[in-house]
Amino acid sequence: MDYKETLTWIHSYKAKGRRPKQARMLALLEKLDNPQQKITALHIVGTNGKGSTVSFLQHILTASGYTAGTFTSPFITRFNERIAINQQPISDKDLCRTAALIRPLVEDEQLLSKWGRPTEFELVTLLMFTYFARIKPVDLALIEAGVGGTRDATNVFTPLAVICPSISYDHQETLGSSLSQIASHKVGVLSESTPLIFGQFQQEARLVFYQRAALFSAPTYELGKDFFYTEKKDSLTFCRDDFCLSDIQLQLLGEHQKSNAALAAMAALLLSKKRKNITAESIKTGLQKATWPGRAELISPHILLDGAHNEEAMQSLTALLEEHFADKKIYILFAGLKRKPIQKMLACLTPYDLIVTSFDFPGAEDLENYSCHFKKVEDWHLWLKMIPEQTNDLYVVTGSLYFISEVRRYLLASTDSHSI
Repeated sequence: MDYKETLTWIHSYKAKGRRPKQARMLALLEKLDNPQQKITALHIVGTNGKGSTVSFLQHILTASGYTAGTFTSPFITRFNERIAINQQPISDKDLCRTAALIRPLVEDEQLLSKWGRPTEFELVTLLMFTYFARIKPVDLALIEAGVGGTRDATNVFTPLAVICPSISYDHQETLGSSLSQIASHKVGVLSESTPLIFGQFQQEARLVFYQRAALFSAPTYELGKDFFYTEKKDSLTFCRDDFCLSDIQLQLLGEHQKSNAALAAMAALLLSKKRKNITAESIKTGLQKATWPGRAELISPHILLDGAHNEEAMQSLTALLEEHFADKKIYILFAGLKRKPIQKMLACLTPYDLIVTSFDFPGAEDLENYSCHFKKVEDWHLWLKMIPEQTNDLYVVTGSLYFISEVRRYLLASTDSHSI
């Protein structure tokens, strides 16, 4: 298969109502000689902040001289970004090679009749494990879970540590309607004696984490209790016992990114006990170099892209706007998915000049379904084209990460300077 045929084959496995099955994943992995057992990895779970935390950790590991594999979703520009090493996406050639290795297994009639057809996420997870174990071995892999944790396709390996930046309401149709139910799914990846590093949660979720950790004799590291960060003007200080890093200048904007950076620093400190190349200097360098496309990304001096795809993420975005751009007139373009709590998300944006739109994606909310109280634009390209080339105002595009992906590709590919 060439690259285009490989992508078509991968996307032909879209779930369409099918659910992941851990038993199916384990059966497929066993036929592949269990590549997940041949890699050393950390597991990143949670509602928001997974990708940014992965980016902080990857940059720390790369700055320390290690090869760091990352598995994230969704992609922003190209599919290959989902599987990367030291921020370099898997090459088209390697993607085709890896797909060719696993295709006969995935299409095996005996396995299909016993376990059923895998989902696309299961298939991509198989590609990732195979690539990191057999094609381009890595020193450490940073594996972002999918929707859940307990039944997630990635929950098939024993990690060096589990990291969870946040627990909030999202995917309730799958994870449950309470924070304790959601937390239970997320922390379901925890195994015996595995360190658990997590952010500042509401008490309901926090208790679930401590109960699970006690059950598995897992050491816990809670932000604000076992490690801390403080702020001074535009810099950050991280502290754990007598270890302190000061004057950290993050490129990623927002209070939530400071929390994510602290989680990554804590994980790096634990890793440094056996990986001596991880030093205070490389931790600081990695934190300062980290970027994450489509998340609070200033793609130009006056255009901000942020995939705030649920209520908590939208609250983080508005806090960021108040912190960094309070002196500017702010215009916002929003497009979301039908399955998201759109009314609650838009309620966060009412203080701003808000326009809603839609985009060409399965599950995108139709423009006519938005309240008539909102200003609307049928073609989001027109909104971007009306942005002045020189302005002191800020133009923010937010909502679904799939929407951000389309907008970002358009802006980067555009040769019309007036559109950026």
